[in-house]
Amino acid sequence: MTSNTSSSSLSAALAAGTVVLDGGMSNQLESAGHDLSDELWSARLLAEQPEAIAEAHLAYFLAGADVAITSSYQATFEGFTKRGIDRERAAELLRLSVALARKAAERARAEGVTRPLWVAASVGPYGAMLADGSEYRGRYGLSVAELEAFHRPRMEVLAAAGPDVLALETVPDADEAEALLRAVRGLRVPAWLSYSVAGDRTRAGQPLEEAFALAADADEVIAVGVNCCVPEDVDGAVETAARVTGKPVVVYPNSGETWDAEARAWAGRSTFTPDEVRGWRESGARLIGGCCRVGPEAITSLARTLTGA
Repeated sequence: MTSNTSSSSLSAALAAGTVVLDGGMSNQLESAGHDLSDELWSARLLAEQPEAIAEAHLAYFLAGADVAITSSYQATFEGFTKRGIDRERAAELLRLSVALARKAAERARAEGVTRPLWVAASVGPYGAMLADGSEYRGRYGLSVAELEAFHRPRMEVLAAAGPDVLALETVPDADEAEALLRAVRGLRVPAWLSYSVAGDRTRAGQPLEEAFALAADADEVIAVGVNCCVPEDVDGAVETAARVTGKPVVVYPNSGETWDAEARAWAGRSTFTPDEVRGWRESGARLIGGCCRVGPEAITSLARTLTGA
């Protein structure tokens, strides 16, 4: 199944205006009654209930999202091996994550959606595979070369599945960003790089200016920014990413609630308001959406805010 658009047209769309990302995959699946209390998180449904993932993507396309981020965030060869899934089957599941998003795009068009739709293949951080909260800390004790060796095989499989872009997302550490930027070379698929941040630093504590600078000269990277952070941390990060890299900025924060890795639950209250996106856009954000706990209703409001509809 192929796209009706191209990755080059996504770059053109970013140069021309704003593109709307989807919201959180996990909260949409949970709202449909699926239990994600598992180390594989939403990736488990690739093997067990793939249609549920297609339905989640469709809900966001119908809500106004232009881009679907695949359910491969926590899908790794190592993680699947722990569940007794061999390498060949794991590769099939990685490819399926892209195919399901394409399927949802086709269904959205069948339901009357006429705007361009894109698929971003999610590449989560090493810590996502560990499923112990270290994706929000970084500093795994691995070298850049070791992290590159971890990421490259699944990135090769995802790139070969034909997404429009690779989403190198929720990166907590500049060392891991360097590894991902090495791994994306030669894959012939563009990428965006987005950090998980706390204030003006990565989760691992590096200044954002230094972290964003790693991507400034990376031809493969079409956007740089932040995701899976609280909305309050977005404003400064957008300005810094735009200034340091000169590239379009990608932004998709959480609802503002806080993830308790030990309890595997969200706490606090939502501070995400679609009205905030106007300021983000004025500062250079061009790919804008939501991450954990941001659902289709919020994406609809966000899309209306951006389009003036």
